[in-house]
Amino acid sequence: MTMPMMRPPRKNPVLRTRQMNLPPGARGRVALGLTAAAAEGRFELQTCEDCGTVQYPPREVCHKCLSSALRWRQQSGEGALLGSTTLHHSNDLFFRERLPWRLGLVHLDAGPTLMVHLHGEVGDAPTRVRVGARLDRAGQAVLIAFPNEGSPHMADDKMLREMTSDPKFRKVLVTDGKTETGQAIVRALVKAGADIVWVGHAEPWKKMGDGLDDISALPQVTLVPLDLTNGRQVTELAGAIGGKVDIVINNAEVHRTFGIGARRGTDVAKAEMDINYFGLLRLAQEFGPALKGRSADGETGATAWVNLLSIYALSNFPPHGTFSASKAAAHSLAQCLRAEMRPAGIRVINVFPGPIDDEWNQHTPPPKLAPTALANAIVKALRDGVEDVYPGDVAQEWLERWRDNPKVLERELAAGG
Repeated sequence: MTMPMMRPPRKNPVLRTRQMNLPPGARGRVALGLTAAAAEGRFELQTCEDCGTVQYPPREVCHKCLSSALRWRQQSGEGALLGSTTLHHSNDLFFRERLPWRLGLVHLDAGPTLMVHLHGEVGDAPTRVRVGARLDRAGQAVLIAFPNEGSPHMADDKMLREMTSDPKFRKVLVTDGKTETGQAIVRALVKAGADIVWVGHAEPWKKMGDGLDDISALPQVTLVPLDLTNGRQVTELAGAIGGKVDIVINNAEVHRTFGIGARRGTDVAKAEMDINYFGLLRLAQEFGPALKGRSADGETGATAWVNLLSIYALSNFPPHGTFSASKAAAHSLAQCLRAEMRPAGIRVINVFPGPIDDEWNQHTPPPKLAPTALANAIVKALRDGVEDVYPGDVAQEWLERWRDNPKVLERELAAGG
């Protein structure tokens, strides 16, 4: 049984900040299929379409019939633990700082035998386990064996916490607390055990209902002025709290309807780009270096950056044409941010929701995503350590159609859906 994590002591400011050492991250191109699935929270293995063999490790051809017709298929992960060992010494710097470390040999019901990391609640062999794929601090997929029945505090396991970005006892910045979505995110973070939640708000003179007052009354919440169009204000805030923030959640956005021909001028499109794209850029330039410098700062070191994008970033939705374009630009920038943050072990999570049940989607027919459901999806992504999240039925449907044939989806959206 995993003991609940206790609140870590405050860091001694005199001690130097430890730099991040990443686990071995070299992978061949074939093995990246395992990483691609783990980035979305799935455990997949290669399956031969000719003979049906499930194989591991990944190869160019089937090890049984030499067919190249291999497809990545989701697995249940059910299997039996054959044996285990505990490492007390390692030549690798990452593991040397985190010893002891348990490893095990698991025979999957699907066929392959795997070397895996062991969750602390997994007992000695022989025992039944469930294998899942997670991303390590280097952003590569690793395999972990979990007990079939775990305790309520499984997420507090020290090994598992290295693979996730659990907000428990961490300090979080939410860039916009004036929207229903932002307020739902704040409440979900507080419920998840966040230590401090800084909540940005632009135009402090402008009242936006009682939601902001409600969340500001929470003891964990501190309101901070933050307008992502104001570079000086972003810089000042980074100087004040940048060295303390563990997780950044950028949910600030400007969302307007219409495309190109239905609206004259470029003012609205500029406003969308100024927040949705340039706002992310300003935020990354100021807060990114601070997060990278604290990524190995103990159990509650800096760990994640979350971008609220849109499923419209994958393929333009003409009724929301300029908004779609701004989110596509933000998606591209977020991929750059992910590449730059990965050497420091900071996970960049991109969230692609479908239409949210807010003021800008009043005329959009159901199903729409409730702000609370979106907030819960973000917290779950942090706890599961994934990189890409597509919450809601619409987002899942669009993703499936986009993967099947992006050109067909483009034509369908141009024709109205």
